[in-house]
Amino acid sequence: MPEGESKHQLQKSDPAGGEVPVTAAPAAAALAPGLHLVATPIGTARDITLRALDTLRTADVIAAEDTRTARHLMEIHGIALAGRPLLAYHDHNGAEMRPRLLGFLREGRRVAYVSDAGTPLVADPGYQLARAAIDAGLPVTAAPGPSASLVALSLSGLPSDRFLFAGFPPSQAGPRKTWIAGLDAAGATVILFESPKRIKRLLGELCESLGETRQAALCRELTKRFEEVRRGTLAELRDGADAVPPKGEIVLVVDRRHERAASDADIDAALQEALGRLRVKDAAAEVAARLNVPRRDLYQRALALKEGS
Repeated sequence: MPEGESKHQLQKSDPAGGEVPVTAAPAAAALAPGLHLVATPIGTARDITLRALDTLRTADVIAAEDTRTARHLMEIHGIALAGRPLLAYHDHNGAEMRPRLLGFLREGRRVAYVSDAGTPLVADPGYQLARAAIDAGLPVTAAPGPSASLVALSLSGLPSDRFLFAGFPPSQAGPRKTWIAGLDAAGATVILFESPKRIKRLLGELCESLGETRQAALCRELTKRFEEVRRGTLAELRDGADAVPPKGEIVLVVDRRHERAASDADIDAALQEALGRLRVKDAAAEVAARLNVPRRDLYQRALALKEGS
């Protein structure tokens, strides 16, 4: 190799004659001691990064939300455990397992943590492990990669300059209603997770709170064989929810609130006209959908107009 030429350079033929250096990927650096948060594919196994593979191949200990999923992923990519511990770490055993994993870290071991799929700590039990390691002054680093929330945002066609990842909605009625009503506060595109068995209920609640004409995208089975993205208004997605297969992972992306075009006078006029034909509740719903105003904002207004007439 000529003097001064990088050892990571190869030679290839130039169509015009002669040789042209081509830069090849450098060899993987030795894995440092500490906690390594490793992003894994959300569907297609080939979406894993070279760095993630290097980390899984050389870590002293591997902790996984689901050891079966982690073992299968490693088998696909030809990574043998070779006597290394593969330990389950999830919501149900976190309090028990954290001291053990922190013990490995204090010994200077290299510990890799992988969630079931995607980026660790995003709607995932790894947060408390990472927090405990940070509080103990132990090294924590991340091998970035796939994330269902960001894939859905990219595919949604909605504004991506400012977004809020809100995760799963609360299951109890009171906190759930408050949580949904507060989604507009950030003035950002919102990314939600929900089960396909409950998605119709959530879409109906969002219609009530945010307005039926708000644009959204329902993303299911991202990067997998049956990937599907449905785009439309919240009302259109709600009305078509019965056709969504009751299995798979769903990410819902909802547009931010935009300034409404209708003035207060326009809204009152529309409500007055609708009240001449419909009950208060139905009049509020019709005008809310037509003028892109949350229904909850119009019901009391329609009621006052009805009582004052």
